[in-house]
Amino acid sequence: MYDAPRSFAVRDLPIPSPGPGEVLVRVTAAGMCGTDLHLHEGQFLANFPLTPGHETVGVVEALGPDAVDGERSALTPGQHVVINPNSSCRDCEYCDEDTPWLCEGFAGIGSSTPGGFAEYVLAPGAQVFDASGIDIDLAVFAEPSACIAHLMDRLDPLTDCSVTVIGAGPTGVLLTQFLAYAGAADVTLADPNLFKLDRAAFLADIGTMVIDRDDVAGSFQQMAAVHGRFDVVIDATGAPRVIEELPLLARNGGRLVYYGVADEHARITLSPFDVFRRELTIMGSFTEVDSFPDALAAFRAGAIRMDGIITHRFPLGDYATALEALRTDRSAHKVVIEP
Repeated sequence: MYDAPRSFAVRDLPIPSPGPGEVLVRVTAAGMCGTDLHLHEGQFLANFPLTPGHETVGVVEALGPDAVDGERSALTPGQHVVINPNSSCRDCEYCDEDTPWLCEGFAGIGSSTPGGFAEYVLAPGAQVFDASGIDIDLAVFAEPSACIAHLMDRLDPLTDCSVTVIGAGPTGVLLTQFLAYAGAADVTLADPNLFKLDRAAFLADIGTMVIDRDDVAGSFQQMAAVHGRFDVVIDATGAPRVIEELPLLARNGGRLVYYGVADEHARITLSPFDVFRRELTIMGSFTEVDSFPDALAAFRAGAIRMDGIITHRFPLGDYATALEALRTDRSAHKVVIEP
Protein backbone atom coordinates (compact mmCIF):
# COMPACT_ATOMS: atom_id res chain seq x y z
CA MET A 1 0.00 0.00 0.00
CA TYR A 2 1.39 3.39 -1.07
CA ASP A 3 0.77 6.51 1.02
CA ALA A 4 2.49 8.67 -1.61
CA PRO A 5 4.74 8.20 -4.65
CA ARG A 6 7.75 5.96 -3.84
CA SER A 7 6.47 5.44 -0.28
CA PHE A 8 4.95 2.02 0.39
CA ALA A 9 4.71 -0.70 3.00
CA VAL A 10 3.27 -4.21 3.23
CA ARG A 11 0.34 -3.97 5.66
CA ASP A 12 -2.33 -6.15 7.23
CA LEU A 13 -5.80 -4.82 6.43
CA PRO A 14 -9.27 -6.26 7.07
CA ILE A 15 -10.56 -8.54 4.33
CA PRO A 16 -13.08 -6.40 2.42
CA SER A 17 -16.71 -7.42 2.09
CA PRO A 18 -18.41 -7.22 -1.31
CA GLY A 19 -21.11 -4.61 -1.53
CA PRO A 20 -23.94 -4.41 -4.09
CA GLY A 21 -22.67 -5.34 -7.54
CA GLU A 22 -19.23 -6.37 -6.26
CA VAL A 23 -17.22 -9.59 -6.27
CA LEU A 24 -14.55 -10.46 -3.71
CA VAL A 25 -11.67 -12.25 -5.43
CA ARG A 26 -8.91 -14.16 -3.64
CA VAL A 27 -5.81 -13.31 -5.64
CA THR A 28 -3.67 -16.21 -6.90
CA ALA A 29 -1.34 -14.20 -9.17
CA ALA A 30 -0.87 -10.60 -10.21
CA GLY A 31 1.49 -9.57 -12.98
CA MET A 32 3.83 -6.60 -12.76
CA CYS A 33 4.58 -4.42 -15.77
CA GLY A 34 6.25 -1.14 -16.67
CA THR A 35 3.08 0.73 -15.76
CA ASP A 36 3.70 -0.22 -12.13
CA LEU A 37 7.00 1.66 -12.28
CA HIS A 38 5.12 4.76 -13.47
CA LEU A 39 2.55 4.31 -10.68
CA HIS A 40 5.44 4.03 -8.21
CA GLU A 41 6.49 7.51 -9.35
CA GLY A 42 2.95 8.87 -8.97
CA GLN A 43 2.17 8.88 -12.70
CA PHE A 44 -0.40 7.06 -14.87
CA LEU A 45 -3.54 8.32 -13.08
CA ALA A 46 -2.26 7.15 -9.67
CA ASN A 47 -4.66 7.97 -6.84
CA PHE A 48 -3.15 7.78 -3.34
CA PRO A 49 -3.36 5.99 -0.97
CA LEU A 50 -2.97 3.18 -3.48
CA THR A 51 -2.64 -0.58 -3.64
CA PRO A 52 -1.40 -1.26 -7.20
CA GLY A 53 -1.82 -4.42 -9.26
CA HIS A 54 -3.89 -4.39 -12.45
CA GLU A 55 -3.08 -7.81 -14.02
CA THR A 56 -5.03 -9.94 -11.59
CA VAL A 57 -5.95 -13.63 -11.58
CA GLY A 58 -7.88 -15.22 -8.74
CA VAL A 59 -10.76 -17.24 -7.41
CA VAL A 60 -14.22 -15.91 -6.60
CA GLU A 61 -14.46 -15.81 -2.81
CA ALA A 62 -17.86 -14.15 -2.34
CA LEU A 63 -20.54 -12.32 -4.31
CA GLY A 64 -22.30 -9.16 -3.19
CA PRO A 65 -25.99 -8.54 -3.96
CA ASP A 66 -26.66 -8.17 -7.69
CA ALA A 67 -23.04 -8.92 -8.55
CA VAL A 68 -24.17 -10.96 -11.55
CA ASP A 69 -26.90 -10.45 -14.10
CA GLY A 70 -28.55 -12.81 -16.56
CA GLU A 71 -25.55 -12.85 -18.88
CA ARG A 72 -23.07 -13.55 -16.07
CA SER A 73 -25.10 -15.96 -13.96
CA ALA A 74 -22.27 -18.54 -14.14
CA LEU A 75 -20.07 -16.44 -11.82
CA THR A 76 -19.92 -18.54 -8.65
CA PRO A 77 -17.69 -18.94 -5.57
CA GLY A 78 -14.60 -21.03 -6.31
CA GLN A 79 -14.53 -20.02 -9.98
CA HIS A 80 -11.19 -19.20 -11.63
CA VAL A 81 -11.41 -15.62 -12.94
CA VAL A 82 -9.50 -12.65 -14.30
CA ILE A 83 -10.31 -9.02 -13.60
CA ASN A 84 -10.64 -6.26 -16.16
CA PRO A 85 -9.32 -3.30 -14.16
CA ASN A 86 -10.67 -0.63 -16.50
CA SER A 87 -13.99 1.18 -16.50
CA SER A 88 -15.57 4.34 -17.86
CA CYS A 89 -18.51 6.52 -16.86
CA ARG A 90 -20.71 5.26 -19.75
CA ASP A 91 -22.40 8.67 -19.84
CA CYS A 92 -20.00 11.22 -21.41
CA GLU A 93 -19.59 12.20 -25.06
CA TYR A 94 -16.77 9.68 -25.57
CA CYS A 95 -18.77 6.83 -24.07
CA ASP A 96 -21.77 7.85 -26.19
CA GLU A 97 -19.47 7.66 -29.23
CA ASP A 98 -18.43 4.09 -28.29
CA THR A 99 -14.91 5.16 -27.39
CA PRO A 100 -15.03 4.55 -23.61
CA TRP A 101 -11.23 4.24 -23.38
CA LEU A 102 -11.11 8.02 -24.05
CA CYS A 103 -13.54 8.75 -21.21
CA GLU A 104 -12.35 11.57 -18.96
CA GLY A 105 -13.84 9.61 -16.05
CA PHE A 106 -11.72 6.57 -16.92
CA ALA A 107 -10.80 4.61 -13.79
CA GLY A 108 -8.61 1.61 -13.08
CA ILE A 109 -8.43 -1.00 -10.34
CA GLY A 110 -4.80 -0.77 -9.22
CA SER A 111 -4.49 2.92 -10.07
CA SER A 112 -7.73 4.61 -9.02
CA THR A 113 -8.94 1.97 -6.53
CA PRO A 114 -7.17 -0.85 -4.59
CA GLY A 115 -5.66 -3.46 -6.89
CA GLY A 116 -4.33 -6.97 -7.02
CA PHE A 117 -1.06 -6.77 -5.08
CA ALA A 118 -3.03 -8.08 -2.12
CA GLU A 119 -4.53 -11.33 -0.88
CA TYR A 120 -8.05 -10.13 -1.72
CA VAL A 121 -9.44 -7.52 -4.08
CA LEU A 122 -12.92 -6.16 -4.79
CA ALA A 123 -14.14 -5.71 -8.36
CA PRO A 124 -17.47 -4.84 -9.98
CA GLY A 125 -19.15 -8.02 -11.17
CA ALA A 126 -19.25 -6.70 -14.73
CA GLN A 127 -15.43 -6.57 -14.72
CA VAL A 128 -14.86 -10.16 -13.58
CA PHE A 129 -14.46 -12.77 -16.34
CA ASP A 130 -14.45 -16.56 -16.32
CA ALA A 131 -10.96 -17.98 -16.87
CA SER A 132 -11.85 -21.63 -16.34
CA GLY A 133 -9.58 -23.95 -18.29
CA ILE A 134 -6.93 -21.29 -18.94
CA ASP A 135 -3.58 -21.99 -17.29
CA ILE A 136 -2.82 -19.43 -14.60
CA ASP A 137 0.54 -18.58 -16.21
CA LEU A 138 -1.34 -17.54 -19.35
CA ALA A 139 -4.33 -15.99 -17.56
CA VAL A 140 -2.01 -13.49 -15.85
CA PHE A 141 -1.48 -11.95 -19.32
CA ALA A 142 -5.22 -11.31 -19.85
CA GLU A 143 -5.09 -7.58 -19.13
CA PRO A 144 -2.16 -6.70 -21.42
CA SER A 145 -3.69 -8.97 -24.04
CA ALA A 146 -6.99 -7.12 -23.83
CA CYS A 147 -5.15 -3.83 -24.37
CA ILE A 148 -3.49 -5.36 -27.44
CA ALA A 149 -6.84 -6.69 -28.71
CA HIS A 150 -8.06 -3.09 -28.61
CA LEU A 151 -5.03 -2.01 -30.67
CA MET A 152 -5.75 -4.74 -33.22
CA ASP A 153 -9.22 -3.26 -33.67
CA ARG A 154 -7.68 0.15 -34.27
CA LEU A 155 -5.16 -1.20 -36.79
CA ASP A 156 -7.70 -3.27 -38.72
CA PRO A 157 -7.22 -4.24 -41.52
CA LEU A 158 -3.76 -5.77 -41.19
CA THR A 159 -4.00 -8.17 -44.13
CA ASP A 160 -0.89 -7.92 -46.32
CA CYS A 161 0.75 -5.53 -43.84
CA SER A 162 4.37 -5.87 -42.74
CA VAL A 163 4.77 -4.93 -39.07
CA THR A 164 7.70 -4.46 -36.74
CA VAL A 165 7.52 -4.32 -32.96
CA ILE A 166 10.33 -2.65 -31.03
CA GLY A 167 10.79 -4.15 -27.57
CA ALA A 168 10.75 -7.87 -26.72
CA GLY A 169 9.34 -7.60 -23.23
CA PRO A 170 6.11 -9.50 -22.45
CA THR A 171 4.09 -6.83 -24.27
CA GLY A 172 6.23 -7.17 -27.39
CA VAL A 173 5.93 -10.96 -27.30
CA LEU A 174 2.15 -10.69 -27.00
CA LEU A 175 1.97 -8.08 -29.75
CA THR A 176 3.76 -10.30 -32.28
CA GLN A 177 1.32 -13.14 -31.65
CA PHE A 178 -1.80 -10.98 -31.76
CA LEU A 179 -0.57 -9.35 -34.98
CA ALA A 180 -0.24 -12.76 -36.61
CA TYR A 181 -3.66 -13.76 -35.23
CA ALA A 182 -5.14 -10.56 -36.70
CA GLY A 183 -3.77 -11.38 -40.15
CA ALA A 184 -0.53 -9.40 -40.50
CA ALA A 185 1.48 -10.78 -43.41
CA ASP A 186 4.91 -10.41 -41.82
CA VAL A 187 6.00 -9.63 -38.26
CA THR A 188 9.50 -8.72 -37.03
CA LEU A 189 10.53 -8.17 -33.41
CA ALA A 190 13.57 -6.08 -32.47
CA ASP A 191 15.35 -5.72 -29.14
CA PRO A 192 18.90 -5.53 -27.72
CA ASN A 193 18.31 -8.66 -25.59
CA LEU A 194 19.01 -11.85 -27.58
CA PHE A 195 17.57 -14.08 -24.81
CA LYS A 196 14.19 -12.35 -25.06
CA LEU A 197 14.23 -12.46 -28.86
CA ASP A 198 15.02 -16.18 -28.87
CA ARG A 199 12.16 -16.91 -26.47
CA ALA A 200 9.74 -14.87 -28.60
CA ALA A 201 10.85 -16.67 -31.78
CA PHE A 202 10.38 -20.02 -30.03
CA LEU A 203 6.76 -19.09 -29.27
CA ALA A 204 5.78 -17.69 -32.68
CA ASP A 205 6.85 -17.67 -36.32
CA ILE A 206 8.41 -14.21 -36.48
CA GLY A 207 11.55 -12.53 -37.70
CA THR A 208 13.93 -11.05 -35.14
CA MET A 209 16.61 -8.37 -35.17
CA VAL A 210 19.16 -7.52 -32.48
CA ILE A 211 19.52 -3.77 -32.10
CA ASP A 212 22.23 -1.74 -30.39
CA ARG A 213 20.81 0.20 -27.45
CA ASP A 214 23.66 2.73 -27.84
CA ASP A 215 23.02 3.30 -31.56
CA VAL A 216 19.29 3.11 -32.13
CA ALA A 217 19.32 5.11 -35.38
CA GLY A 218 22.12 3.00 -36.85
CA SER A 219 20.36 -0.21 -35.85
CA PHE A 220 17.10 0.94 -37.42
CA GLN A 221 18.86 1.87 -40.66
CA GLN A 222 20.47 -1.58 -40.75
CA MET A 223 17.13 -3.17 -39.97
CA ALA A 224 15.45 -1.31 -42.83
CA ALA A 225 18.24 -2.39 -45.16
CA VAL A 226 17.80 -6.06 -44.19
CA HIS A 227 14.03 -6.30 -43.86
CA GLY A 228 12.82 -3.31 -45.87
CA ARG A 229 10.59 -0.65 -44.38
CA PHE A 230 7.34 -1.57 -42.67
CA ASP A 231 3.67 -0.66 -43.08
CA VAL A 232 3.24 -0.50 -39.30
CA VAL A 233 5.92 0.31 -36.71
CA ILE A 234 4.99 -0.26 -33.05
CA ASP A 235 7.04 0.96 -30.10
CA ALA A 236 6.66 -1.27 -27.03
CA THR A 237 9.50 0.31 -25.06
CA GLY A 238 8.25 3.76 -24.07
CA ALA A 239 11.84 5.01 -24.49
CA PRO A 240 11.92 8.48 -26.10
CA ARG A 241 15.25 7.87 -27.87
CA VAL A 242 13.67 4.84 -29.54
CA ILE A 243 10.35 6.51 -30.33
CA GLU A 244 11.87 9.46 -32.15
CA GLU A 245 13.72 7.13 -34.55
CA LEU A 246 10.61 5.13 -35.55
CA PRO A 247 10.17 7.00 -38.89
CA LEU A 248 13.41 5.36 -40.10
CA LEU A 249 11.54 2.04 -40.17
CA ALA A 250 8.29 3.18 -41.81
CA ARG A 251 7.34 2.96 -45.46
CA ASN A 252 5.90 6.08 -47.02
CA GLY A 253 2.28 6.16 -45.89
CA GLY A 254 3.14 3.98 -42.91
CA ARG A 255 1.68 4.03 -39.41
CA LEU A 256 3.71 4.69 -36.26
CA VAL A 257 2.17 3.42 -33.02
CA TYR A 258 3.17 4.74 -29.60
CA TYR A 259 2.26 1.74 -27.44
CA GLY A 260 4.94 1.62 -24.75
CA VAL A 261 4.33 3.89 -21.75
CA ALA A 262 6.72 6.84 -21.74
CA ASP A 263 7.42 9.07 -18.77
CA GLU A 264 4.76 11.78 -18.61
CA HIS A 265 7.42 14.49 -18.82
CA ALA A 266 9.35 12.99 -21.76
CA ARG A 267 9.64 14.91 -25.03
CA ILE A 268 10.90 13.86 -28.48
CA THR A 269 12.00 15.59 -31.67
CA LEU A 270 10.36 14.75 -34.99
CA SER A 271 10.60 16.30 -38.44
CA PRO A 272 7.14 17.66 -39.34
CA PHE A 273 8.24 17.86 -42.98
CA ASP A 274 9.05 14.13 -42.92
CA VAL A 275 5.59 13.33 -41.54
CA PHE A 276 4.02 15.68 -44.12
CA ARG A 277 6.03 14.57 -47.16
CA ARG A 278 5.80 10.85 -46.45
CA GLU A 279 2.18 11.00 -45.22
CA LEU A 280 3.01 9.16 -42.03
CA THR A 281 0.29 8.49 -39.46
CA ILE A 282 1.23 8.74 -35.78
CA MET A 283 -1.18 7.10 -33.35
CA GLY A 284 -1.30 6.23 -29.69
CA SER A 285 -2.99 3.26 -28.09
CA PHE A 286 -3.67 3.70 -24.39
CA THR A 287 -5.73 0.87 -22.92
CA GLU A 288 -9.03 -0.98 -23.28
CA VAL A 289 -12.41 -1.11 -21.60
CA ASP A 290 -14.40 -3.80 -23.42
CA SER A 291 -11.75 -6.09 -24.99
CA PHE A 292 -11.38 -8.85 -22.37
CA PRO A 293 -13.71 -11.23 -24.27
CA ASP A 294 -11.50 -10.87 -27.38
CA ALA A 295 -8.33 -11.61 -25.41
CA LEU A 296 -9.80 -14.65 -23.68
CA ALA A 297 -11.15 -15.94 -27.00
CA ALA A 298 -7.63 -15.76 -28.45
CA PHE A 299 -6.33 -17.71 -25.44
CA ARG A 300 -8.96 -20.40 -25.83
CA ALA A 301 -8.29 -20.62 -29.58
CA GLY A 302 -4.68 -21.54 -28.79
CA ALA A 303 -3.39 -18.48 -30.65
CA ILE A 304 -1.33 -17.11 -27.76
CA ARG A 305 1.58 -18.87 -26.00
CA MET A 306 3.65 -17.40 -23.18
CA ASP A 307 5.58 -20.49 -22.05
CA GLY A 308 8.70 -19.49 -20.13
CA ILE A 309 7.99 -15.74 -20.18
CA ILE A 310 7.42 -15.63 -16.41
CA THR A 311 10.95 -15.62 -15.01
CA HIS A 312 10.49 -14.14 -11.53
CA ARG A 313 7.87 -14.89 -8.85
CA PHE A 314 7.65 -13.13 -5.48
CA PRO A 315 5.38 -13.24 -2.43
CA LEU A 316 3.74 -10.01 -1.27
CA GLY A 317 6.33 -9.55 1.46
CA ASP A 318 9.05 -9.25 -1.20
CA TYR A 319 7.30 -6.51 -3.18
CA ALA A 320 10.30 -4.16 -2.89
CA THR A 321 12.59 -6.85 -4.34
CA ALA A 322 10.10 -7.54 -7.13
CA LEU A 323 9.94 -3.84 -7.99
CA GLU A 324 13.73 -3.63 -8.16
CA ALA A 325 13.89 -6.73 -10.38
CA LEU A 326 11.33 -5.18 -12.71
CA ARG A 327 13.37 -1.98 -12.87
CA THR A 328 16.95 -3.26 -13.17
CA ASP A 329 17.26 -7.03 -13.73
CA ARG A 330 17.83 -7.65 -17.44
CA SER A 331 17.14 -11.35 -16.92
CA ALA A 332 13.62 -10.53 -15.71
CA HIS A 333 11.12 -11.07 -18.48
CA LYS A 334 7.81 -11.22 -16.60
CA VAL A 335 7.59 -10.59 -12.86
CA VAL A 336 4.59 -11.98 -10.98
CA ILE A 337 3.39 -11.47 -7.41
CA GLU A 338 1.89 -14.65 -5.91
CA PRO A 339 0.12 -13.85 -2.62
